[in-house]
Amino acid sequence: MKTKFSILFLLGFTFSLFAQDIKVEKVEPPFWWTGMANPDLQLLVYGSDISAATPEINYSGVNIIRVNKVENPNYLFIDITILDEAQPGFFDIMFKVGNRLIPPYSFELKKRKEGSAERKGFDRSDAIYLIMPDRFSNGDESNDNIPAMFEKADRSNPNGRHGGDIKGITNHLDYIKELGFTTIWANPLVENNNPEYSYHGYAITDFYNIDPRFGTNKDYVNLVDECHKRNLKIIMDMIFNHCSIHNWLIKDLPAEDWIHQFPEFTSSNFRASTITDPYASDFDRTRMLTGWFDTHMADLDQRNELLSNYLIQNTIWWIEYSGIDGIRVDTQPYSYKEFISEWSRAVFTEYPNFNIVGEAWLQKESITAYFQKDADNIDGYNSNIPCTTDFPMYFAINNAFNEKDSWIEGLARLYYVLTQDFLYSHPENNLVFCDNHDLNRFYTSLHEDFNKWKMGITFLLTTRGIPMVYYGTEILMTGEESKGHGFIRKDFPGGWADDNSNAFTTEGRTAKQNDAFKYLQNLLQWRQKSEVIHTGLFKHFVPENDTYVYFRYNKDDCILVAFNNSPNEMKAIKTDRFAECMKDYKYAINIITGENINYLDALTLPPKSTVVLELKK
Repeated sequence: MKTKFSILFLLGFTFSLFAQDIKVEKVEPPFWWTGMANPDLQLLVYGSDISAATPEINYSGVNIIRVNKVENPNYLFIDITILDEAQPGFFDIMFKVGNRLIPPYSFELKKRKEGSAERKGFDRSDAIYLIMPDRFSNGDESNDNIPAMFEKADRSNPNGRHGGDIKGITNHLDYIKELGFTTIWANPLVENNNPEYSYHGYAITDFYNIDPRFGTNKDYVNLVDECHKRNLKIIMDMIFNHCSIHNWLIKDLPAEDWIHQFPEFTSSNFRASTITDPYASDFDRTRMLTGWFDTHMADLDQRNELLSNYLIQNTIWWIEYSGIDGIRVDTQPYSYKEFISEWSRAVFTEYPNFNIVGEAWLQKESITAYFQKDADNIDGYNSNIPCTTDFPMYFAINNAFNEKDSWIEGLARLYYVLTQDFLYSHPENNLVFCDNHDLNRFYTSLHEDFNKWKMGITFLLTTRGIPMVYYGTEILMTGEESKGHGFIRKDFPGGWADDNSNAFTTEGRTAKQNDAFKYLQNLLQWRQKSEVIHTGLFKHFVPENDTYVYFRYNKDDCILVAFNNSPNEMKAIKTDRFAECMKDYKYAINIITGENINYLDALTLPPKSTVVLELKK
């Protein structure tokens, strides 16, 4: 008996010591809200051997429904429900190991902000300004180098961190507002604690925290608030296909199927067309979905329900916490499409008037259209994402003004992309753009021809869809993607205290830069007030003789847009061909120059030029 008692005592003593070693290190989401449309919440609890503990909650209106254990004993996933009766406040999550308690975790339920669910997202009335935060402006030099962050600032390295931050963006909101933009999309600002090439933000190491070299979570909330004070909206960039191999979840995987794994590094084939291709092999489609983007980016497997819940809740947490107005989904086709559909459905359940744009980097209209909400897909798939990036139009814009016009080239490229709008469920929601952070700078693509640049910008801001302009386009910034992404993401001049020029000011810009700035500003400010451009119908006429003409119209207003793509010939365009659109109008106002046009029987356009006319009765 004595021996048996001693063994039991020793076992109990050992178990007691084991219990003392268990502690909660992290809970995500870090807090939540009462009054959400979905009362269910799944808490990720992390700590050494935490799966040996049994959680308990004793708080009115909050009940544990299920406790999920995974392969890794350092995780627990606790399903709770938050009933209508639950009040804002703190409650303890208790953890028992046998008869012993380990230190509890204090979890907060916040009161949901009034009107949060009804927030209105970006739409066709908006014009978006895309910012690469590290390269825009350094507003706080004290956060350039953080001891806990692997990579330090090195402005001499095109692929290094340069020090741009949230404060830099906040400092120049008035500049963006003055230009005429209504919405800001910033490339990802969440933590990217990687040894190198961390500035771009697409290799996340912590889904719930802003990278300290950009600022803090509170700084981000302040940015959103300052935008809203100026009637600016803000779009957050989110990534669900991959994250950094240095992400804390990847370094201690909850389960083997949290990511796609191979015996050796296997990249995606980057053939998003395999998702829609009725003849695609299983091999090619699987390689597309499961292959990694790069050696430092682990490919997430959203078929894991716990991971899926984690990503959905992280999204809703950021929307509710920060007050953002929209989301841009990185690499939409690379995540499992079923997950994307469920993710977006969950977002719109909480925020019915919100908006989302998905990046579908595809060359063909029919494939691009597949990924837009309510597409007429033969397999019945619905992504639930209202807006899609119009890459087919991007390719057309970048070629049209460089080419000699023919049946299919030059201006015909714009025409033919638009003729295929029947493939989209909502072509008016397409995001249209001339360049972005992954592509040649537009001015470079046009061989630095200012007349071509004006033609492209005019088309961008008057065609159907939601226009997006990459930072620096207004000052004719240049850069070739083939030389490296650092060269298409150059620092905005004047964003750093020691810069030789400050393009945020009129005095700091060259004469040509000021011409470009004013041209874009005139169009943007006019577009803001032009309801017919936001929601009007679109009608175009087949390009001929190096010219292309289209109209934006409704029952009250009509806008004529014309292009002459000839490099050396002035064109006189007779307007009798456009009688169905122009017959009731007597004169026009040139919206760029303000000039009255009293003769409408013909339009005279110099070589490589465009005109935008507001028709008047």
